[in-house]
Amino acid sequence: MHKLWQSIIKESLLLIRDFGGLLVLFIMPLVLVITVTIIQDSTFRKDALKNIPIVWVNQDTQEFGNRIKNYLVKDGSFQIVEQFKDQDIDEALANELVLKGKYQLAIVIPEGTQSILTTKVEQNVNKVLNELGVDVDSAAMSKDGLTRSIKLIFDPATQIAFKNGVKSAIDNMVSRIETQTIYEQFEKEFELNADTFNDTSIIDFKEVNPNKDNVMLKPNSAQHNVPAWALFAIFFIVIPLSINIVKEKNQGTYVRMRTSPVSYATVIGGKVAVYLAVCLLQFLLMLLVGLYLFPYLELPKLVINGNYILLFVVALFSGLAAIGFGILLGTIAKTTEQSAPFGATSVVILAAIGGVWVPIYFMPKILQYIANVSPMNWALNGFYDIILRDANFVDILPEIFLLALFFVVLLLIAIYYDKEKNIL
Repeated sequence: MHKLWQSIIKESLLLIRDFGGLLVLFIMPLVLVITVTIIQDSTFRKDALKNIPIVWVNQDTQEFGNRIKNYLVKDGSFQIVEQFKDQDIDEALANELVLKGKYQLAIVIPEGTQSILTTKVEQNVNKVLNELGVDVDSAAMSKDGLTRSIKLIFDPATQIAFKNGVKSAIDNMVSRIETQTIYEQFEKEFELNADTFNDTSIIDFKEVNPNKDNVMLKPNSAQHNVPAWALFAIFFIVIPLSINIVKEKNQGTYVRMRTSPVSYATVIGGKVAVYLAVCLLQFLLMLLVGLYLFPYLELPKLVINGNYILLFVVALFSGLAAIGFGILLGTIAKTTEQSAPFGATSVVILAAIGGVWVPIYFMPKILQYIANVSPMNWALNGFYDIILRDANFVDILPEIFLLALFFVVLLLIAIYYDKEKNIL
C-alpha cells in the first residue's frame, strides 16, 4: 500500500506541475459547455426565431399576397423587408441580396396567384354543386393554367432545419387561405352570411412530455449539454495520460521503476487513481456550473430528476474507460508526436459518433450502428437515463458493464503489449 501511495504522489506531482495540462483538463471543458449551451439555447428557444428579416416581393396585386404578408407579420417570426436603400425590391434584386448573404430568405408571390386560386376554387365548388343537382355555371380555364408556385429563395448557407420550418409555415398559411376561399365561394353561391362557416382549426397539436409519478419530465438544453461535454472532458485525459507514459519511457523513468522492487500493477494503479480523481473532479465542476452558474447567465438550470450518486457511478466508469484508452495509447506510442495528435483525433471521433455533438437518430444508419461500439455513447445513454428518465441502478447496469469491460480489455492489451515488447 505504501508503494501505491508513493506512486499516486508521483503522478499527482507530475500533473500539478503541468499547468497547461491542467488548464486543458478543467478550464477548456467549462468554457466549452457554457459556449455550446448559450448557442444552442438561443437557437432552440421558442422566442429565438423572432423578427428574422426576410425580403418580400409581392407581384400579385390582389388579396392573396396581402393575406400571406399579414400572417407572417401576425406570427411575429419575421420582419418584412420590401425596400433596400430606398429602392423597391423586385425579384432580381431579391435574388441578389439573398445570394450575397444579406438576407437568409426572400419570398416572391407570383402575379395572378389570387385569380388562379379563386377560379380553381370556384370550379371545384361549382362542380360539387352540379353533382348535387344545383345548376351553376363553372368558370372556364385550362387545367394547365391552374397552378402557381410561391418562390422561396434561400441563402445557400441556410440550414436545412430552417428551410423546412419556413416551408411548413408557408404551406400552412396557403392551406388556410385556400380553405377560407372555399368557404367564401360557398357563401357566395348560397348568399350566406360571412360568419356562417367557422374556419378555426378543429384539431391541433399539443406537445406532451412523458411523466413519472405525475411529475412532468421536460428536458432543457443544460440536461443535454452538461453530461455530453463532461463526458468529452473526461475522455480528453487520454492526451495528458498517454503523453505522460511516453515521456516516462523516453526519459528512462519507466525503466528505473521497473528495475526497482515495484510491480507493474502498482505503477498502473497510481495512474488510474490520480486520473480517475481528475475525471470525477471534472464531472463535479460541470455539474456545479449547470446547477449554479447557468442561472446567472440566463441559461436553463441543470435539472436532475434522478440520483446524484448514480451520476457519479457512470462518471467513474466513464473515467475508467478513458484511462484504459490512455494507458493503451501511451504504451503503444513511441513519441509524444504520435500520442498527442492521435489521442485528440480519436477522442473527437468517439465524441462525434457517440452522440455528443449530433443526436444518434440524426445520423445515417451505418453511423448509428457504429455508435453502438463507442464508449461515449454508452456513457451518454447512462447519463440521459438518470437525468431524463429517472433510471435506477439496474437500468444503467448494461452501460456500466460495457464501460468496465472496455477498461479491462484495453488494460490487458496494454499489459500484454508491454510484456512482449520488454521480452523482445
